[in-house]
Amino acid sequence: MKVLISADMEGTAGVVAWEQVIPPELAVRSRPAPAEYEWARRLMVAEVNAAVRGARAGGAIEVIVNEAHDGMRILRPDELDPDAWLISGSRKPLAMMAGLDGSVDAVIFTGYHARAGTPNGVLAHTWTSWVRDVRFGEVPVGEYGLNAAVAGYFGVPIVMVSGDEEAVRQTRELLGESVVGVVVKHGLGTTAARHLHPSRACAAIEAGAREAVRRAREVSPYRPEYPVLVTVTLDTAEAADLACNVPGIARSGDTSVCFEAVHGLDLYQRWQVLIQAAAGATR
Repeated sequence: MKVLISADMEGTAGVVAWEQVIPPELAVRSRPAPAEYEWARRLMVAEVNAAVRGARAGGAIEVIVNEAHDGMRILRPDELDPDAWLISGSRKPLAMMAGLDGSVDAVIFTGYHARAGTPNGVLAHTWTSWVRDVRFGEVPVGEYGLNAAVAGYFGVPIVMVSGDEEAVRQTRELLGESVVGVVVKHGLGTTAARHLHPSRACAAIEAGAREAVRRAREVSPYRPEYPVLVTVTLDTAEAADLACNVPGIARSGDTSVCFEAVHGLDLYQRWQVLIQAAAGATR
């Protein structure tokens, strides 16, 4: 069995502040906090390694870890479990889901967070700080939904998610209760939480990954009913203006745009181009 781990950072136990997750060289709006970022990075690596161990114990023959956090070069190769492959670097094919293809049997999400605007969702957002809402039809989704949709295109199920309570709840609500959920912290607001001790968080993630991989064949891939209308609400009218320069993207509101996706890969690729175009409004 081949398992892909999509590793984000905001859902890591102990993490509650943007300063802890924004690489200092990328910090613009937040004050850089290199010391906090360094220990938060180590906590993230520990959780990823726990997922690798659990996946291997559950029967995975090959494990690929794809960096899915800002900058996508947080995980130091020398600190990663030697049984795993590492995909790092930005602007890679499929972004948060790089490494995904039809040969992958299951996907694990680690360090995931809730969608933008979620009360008590720790550092909740969807891809960037200037995306306000994403919907498949009338269903609101976060990064977990976008990433699950492209996995579904390849016939690959999401078998586990770890992160804060709201992230786990939203993921399982969308993808089904058969997805193993590992809650490592409970949000007390956007920038406050009650955490498991890192060692307990890692033990829970390892156990969850082992269980998830063992019963991966019982989990169905996520496939919305296609064609599906994807609606994205942005921060400003200018961002929507720029997004509408992309063929197939139409205005649907003052700051909202939409497009019709015919399958999961189409959805994900259109999403990436939309975001790249709209990003010009933030420069």
